[in-house]
Amino acid sequence: METHGETELLECRLCTEDLVKLQGLFLPVGDPAEEGSLGREEGSLGREEGSLGREEFAERAWAAVGRGTPEEYGRLFDSVDVSREGRLDWTRLTTFLLLKLCEQDEQARAATVPRWRAPRSLPSPHREPVQGVVLLPNPSRYLSLSRDGVLGVWAEDLGLLRSLRLANDTIKPKDLWATAMVALPNVHKVAVAFTSKEICFYDLLSKQEFSCQYKVQGLTHTPITLHYWFNPEDPDQAALSVGDVGGKVCVMCFRTALISLFERPSSGPVEQDATTLIQWAELTEGQHSSCCYIATHSAHGHSWVRRVRFLGPLEAVVSCTWSCPGSLVLAWRETKGSPLKVTHFNTQTGISDLDYHPSLNLIATAGLNNHVYLWNPYVTSKPVGVLRGHMNSVVAVQFVLGKRQLLSFSKDKVLRLWDVSSQLCIQRVSGVFPKSQECQTLLLFREEHSRLLLSFNGQLLLLEARKEPGRRVTSHESPVTCVLYNALFRQVISSDTSSTITCWLMDTGQKVKQFTRCHGDAEISTMALDGTQTRLFTAGTDGIVKVWDFNGHCHHRLNAGRDRAAEISQVLVLKRTVLVLGWERIITVFRPAVFSKFFVQPSEWQGGVQHRDDVLCAAFRPPQTLVTGSYDGEITVWNNSTENALRKLRPDGQRGLRSKSDGAALRANQSARPDRPSAPSAPSDSSLPPAGQGGPEDCHAITKLFFLERHKGVTAAGGADLVSCGTSGLVRFWNTTHCSLVAEFVAHRRSGSIILTVDGGGRYLVTADVHGGVKVWDVQDYCLLPGDGVLRRAPRLLTSLRPHLDSVMHLETCVHGDQLFLLSTSIDCTVALSYLPGHCVGIFGQEEHWRLGRVECPLPNEVQDEEEVEEDGEVTPASPITPQGHRSADSLGPQGSALLGEEVILAEEKDHFLEVGRAEKSCCVAVAARLVEPGHAPKATDRRPHANARLLACSSVGTFSELALTELESVEDLDKPDFVSNPHLYFGRMWDSTTPTPPPPTPPKPPTLKASFDERSLFPKEVLQRVEGPSLAGRSQLARGAKRNAGHGHSRRHKVNFTGAFKIK
Repeated sequence: METHGETELLECRLCTEDLVKLQGLFLPVGDPAEEGSLGREEGSLGREEGSLGREEFAERAWAAVGRGTPEEYGRLFDSVDVSREGRLDWTRLTTFLLLKLCEQDEQARAATVPRWRAPRSLPSPHREPVQGVVLLPNPSRYLSLSRDGVLGVWAEDLGLLRSLRLANDTIKPKDLWATAMVALPNVHKVAVAFTSKEICFYDLLSKQEFSCQYKVQGLTHTPITLHYWFNPEDPDQAALSVGDVGGKVCVMCFRTALISLFERPSSGPVEQDATTLIQWAELTEGQHSSCCYIATHSAHGHSWVRRVRFLGPLEAVVSCTWSCPGSLVLAWRETKGSPLKVTHFNTQTGISDLDYHPSLNLIATAGLNNHVYLWNPYVTSKPVGVLRGHMNSVVAVQFVLGKRQLLSFSKDKVLRLWDVSSQLCIQRVSGVFPKSQECQTLLLFREEHSRLLLSFNGQLLLLEARKEPGRRVTSHESPVTCVLYNALFRQVISSDTSSTITCWLMDTGQKVKQFTRCHGDAEISTMALDGTQTRLFTAGTDGIVKVWDFNGHCHHRLNAGRDRAAEISQVLVLKRTVLVLGWERIITVFRPAVFSKFFVQPSEWQGGVQHRDDVLCAAFRPPQTLVTGSYDGEITVWNNSTENALRKLRPDGQRGLRSKSDGAALRANQSARPDRPSAPSAPSDSSLPPAGQGGPEDCHAITKLFFLERHKGVTAAGGADLVSCGTSGLVRFWNTTHCSLVAEFVAHRRSGSIILTVDGGGRYLVTADVHGGVKVWDVQDYCLLPGDGVLRRAPRLLTSLRPHLDSVMHLETCVHGDQLFLLSTSIDCTVALSYLPGHCVGIFGQEEHWRLGRVECPLPNEVQDEEEVEEDGEVTPASPITPQGHRSADSLGPQGSALLGEEVILAEEKDHFLEVGRAEKSCCVAVAARLVEPGHAPKATDRRPHANARLLACSSVGTFSELALTELESVEDLDKPDFVSNPHLYFGRMWDSTTPTPPPPTPPKPPTLKASFDERSLFPKEVLQRVEGPSLAGRSQLARGAKRNAGHGHSRRHKVNFTGAFKIK
């Protein structure tokens, strides 16, 4: 772990005015005559007088600019004077600054991470797997082709225009099987390959839509991959590359592509729309040499050619197969007319896909061994770069040419964005794609509109990036994955995907320290603190959990992935065990009692495998209740002491779902059930959307679990004690004792995946979505008693705000200075701090620091859900947008209903809830909070200026776009009361008195008791003996029992005291 302090270079801090001042240092000074003579001498001496030495430049530049230090200007001189001439002139300085700033701008553009919108499933006309997706430039249209020959035509906004079936009179329509498609944009044609060993060229400009103009027949093997390239300077020169199932690669090199791809038959007249049949043997024999010629090689043996690509700048063709060695082959022609010369790259695995970057001259390959390799075409012995991070076979890769980035997609439905220069992953997208066992996936990224089109068998999915609002405040350089609050050090700890951990001051938002490369090149997926809050557990995508202190020293290395990469979603630190979850159906457990070595191996979980899918999250409630949630929506209740599964929770009817129609029928039955009555103020939501509405398919995955702190009688009576959420957008309340679903409601509409957290007192439920929105709900009196059926009305909404611009990754509540706060992280690289409930305080790392004080805030009235308002098509005037940036009621109700009632909390209850908070704080999204006493939240009438108020006034987009900063109204002079202006009229006697009136005499003190009060003197002896008799007998019996236990070597009294102390904690 390396400590890194961010210090921006001097040349990056200089502005235009500073450069003008620096230019004046190199201009001649003195009277005009001297300037003229000096100018004449500069022509002969090479402007020696216009140059400066190191010491002179450092002192004069520092004095002129007034920014930085002389040492920084000295380092700038050394950076420019690489030849060590000892002199520096204005030309060399400006050249260096220009190149440096251009390089920095290019690096910043390459590090820009797209902020994807929620994936949108397109209404696909395909029933069979999609074999090709292409873009036609003029006019801008998309074409998609499925295996059964159905062609979909899409508009530029990806709206389906029409669909048709391609005609091929050689075979019957039921036997038609298309294998590949490629666009020929310079000649307005589309080439399609079929299993009938044919390649058909369809004309896009013919009168009959998509009529077949050429048909190449008689190929040796079935073509399965196509690629087309043409010379932008000479469009007549083009090449169509073909790979088949026999391991053969063929290149059709066209000489007159704009005139004709092939020669027309000379015998007899030919109709205008007739198909020209061309035999493959004619092409190999050179009968069409005036238009095209053929070049082939069979370097792959008999392995299927998975991908082929023609490299225009190198005039070579590269191809790949699944077989190894020899899975990547480069072929080129040294002289005209000579056969292709081939070379094999030294590959150690099969390759599924490849792409080429012409300006970087790099070939990217998708390996079956979970890695992406970068190759230089001139270096075949080893790759120039290896991109590690995927945990399954990579199936598709594509370069982002404008930003020097690379997109890769793996078999486990994980999309990664890589920075090619640093060879690091800068973005990871998962959990939003359809989950299916086997599917064929294709990628098509259009850089002009930042649109990524993916195909999953017959389904098309669109990922579209949001437009960047400009420069904004960020906390990290990469997406932030987790945030924790350390009450011991009063600091906030955050982690990101670049394996960086940052510590912040809670009171001001300043950065305290930063540790880089904690897990090397692997991402940090989650963190947790132990009970003492002196040890930090970090989990990486490399399958390793590390234990750190806050000086940057790693004490232990837990092999959670068993020597392989693993997706760890949560680390749960308990008193006697450390549970790791996230990539298997079983729970990985470590015993802290055996933490005597640096490398720690996992122990065996006695409960075995109880889930049918991957376990994603868990929650713990003292003394021994553990619950785990899996991807298929199942919740298992465990006894943590015995590690045995007790019972399972599932929504009614979910186990039997097999299709979307079944799900619709189930939802119809559920909507027909009578909802149980609720408070009139709660918004109604009787019609729930299908699970997985926000995603491409129905999904019941559980992402977060939290216990609600409630009295034992509530759980025994059937009330809710557990809350869960997932990718379906629903929040569910469960009763773990009776294994029943108590309530469910939609927290965020049109947002597939959500996360949640609960404060330590169980009063506030906080939910967040993929659009950066956060909502706070009042669940203190929600689902306390069971009812008829499942309650589908949402609790009271207190606050709705948007502290982030992109998907929220993590939520954490904390108590700091007797105030309740909310910490949130996002993909937009920010860590936000907000009052709970209340407005946003600021972003950690912003230029202006905040100061947290004791700000009283009464509980706001109910807020109308803005998503429901949008659906109704009107805005209710009862919920305006306040200057704090969230929706609230027009006015607070009576003071008695708005303010929290006084509560008396015993010290034992405080310790108990503190122990629960520490246990749950160790989760990935844990709660670091105590009971919230009334009056600890900020008041609604508080109008403190925001720490970043200067920037908010000029902000038109983002989190603070709805803030209105106006001047306060002037206050007129107040009239003084008459008794202040004319005191002699009201206090005449005191006013005229010259001597002060003596105070009244102090009353004498009552005599004190001479003896202490004794109750025995008030009651007869017979009454005292009658009252004290049972108590004395009980004490004597207890004493005899204690002596008897002491004689046996153990004491039950000690055990009782230990149990009581445990319950109090």
